[in-house]
Amino acid sequence: MEHFTIATVAEQSPDFRRVLWTGKHTQLVIMTVPPGGEIGEEIHEVDQILTFVSGIGKAVVGGRTRKVEQGDLVVVPAGTKHNFLNDGPNPLVLYTVYGPPEHADGAVHKTKEEADAAEEAGKDEPPAA
Repeated sequence: MEHFTIATVAEQSPDFRRVLWTGKHTQLVIMTVPPGGEIGEEIHEVDQILTFVSGIGKAVVGGRTRKVEQGDLVVVPAGTKHNFLNDGPNPLVLYTVYGPPEHADGAVHKTKEEADAAEEAGKDEPPAA
């Protein structure tokens, strides 16, 4: 059994993205977006559910924009263009579940730039189904 006190684990991670657990059908990832930062506009071929632990920001999903803060949950269906921006003074901390997995098992990316480079180099691929 895997067990996480998820809000605490997410808040303690300084990394932009850290894969905590990868299963056959889902993946658990924590993220910390620095003030003024963003996840970056993207489209996944998988479903994504994001839960915000701390900070304030903006969700842009399918052309609609909404404020997000601690306790909010946003669903991003597969194939939907989205971005999440930190427009607050503190880190925007969240955890997200992908179904199926989206990133390499155990991946840790300290910054968005590192995450983008890994993706571009093909080093952040999910395990083969």
